[in-house]
Amino acid sequence: MKKMIAATSLIALTAAGATSAQSASGAMATPLTDIRDGEPMRLIYEVKATAWALFIPITGKANFRMDLKPDTYSINGNVKTTGLADILVNYDLRLAASGYVREDHLEPYAYISQNRDGKKNRRVEMTYGKDDVAMTATPAFGNLGEPPATPAQKLEAADPLTAFLGHAFTPRPADGNPCGGPMKIFDGRQLTHLTFENAGLKDVKTAAYRGKAYECHVSMDKVAGYDADEISAKETLTGIDGPLRMWMAPLDNGAYMPVKIQADTDDIGTVTLQVSKLRFEPLDTESN
Repeated sequence: MKKMIAATSLIALTAAGATSAQSASGAMATPLTDIRDGEPMRLIYEVKATAWALFIPITGKANFRMDLKPDTYSINGNVKTTGLADILVNYDLRLAASGYVREDHLEPYAYISQNRDGKKNRRVEMTYGKDDVAMTATPAFGNLGEPPATPAQKLEAADPLTAFLGHAFTPRPADGNPCGGPMKIFDGRQLTHLTFENAGLKDVKTAAYRGKAYECHVSMDKVAGYDADEISAKETLTGIDGPLRMWMAPLDNGAYMPVKIQADTDDIGTVTLQVSKLRFEPLDTESN
């Protein structure tokens, strides 16, 4: 699970175009409204992570393409990290998700993750049905945690890709929490809820975004699918001990996109993830 947690932390750093942030005081419509009205779009972005251990750089990169059509969406991505044993595990993760575009959220249907770490090389496939989420893992998980996630809990959550990217498109009420949430994630075994505390609007500068963004402090609730030792561990989203901060930028198109994640660790100091490439572009549905 630590590999998946690290990967989904990279996934969380999505972006939606180098536009300036809109005033935080005004309510914004979700971009899903325009998409459902017949304006399909593609989101292309790249995320980079950096940290240092004994003067040795630890780096990671994630590339994603998200196609949003009036009725359906699809996401494809590749996450690759080079780290040090017992700090950040090396992995090469291929991810894909698809589902339906609703008025105010993305509804998942299918999810696949294929990790090539030279060890288990596990493949996980999920399909959302009416009464449960069907899951197969090859090789199989040793167990599904205690207690395992129930069918109702699984259906209430979304796969890691849809959960993180879909969170950006969820409308925020003008008088509500701009960080949104809670975010409910099911990866085929473990069910995790994330909650966000708004720490105020701050100036953010990354390679692909400059402007205002809400600093959101992230808390993690291990709901189901965990072993006892995993529940007692003090790991946060990236397998670290310190608090996690995520900056979400309110963009002119109505999306609240995470543009930076940062955490302090005892072993390797500060870990920073930030968007390095991002753009929205019209999607030609006739050729796709």
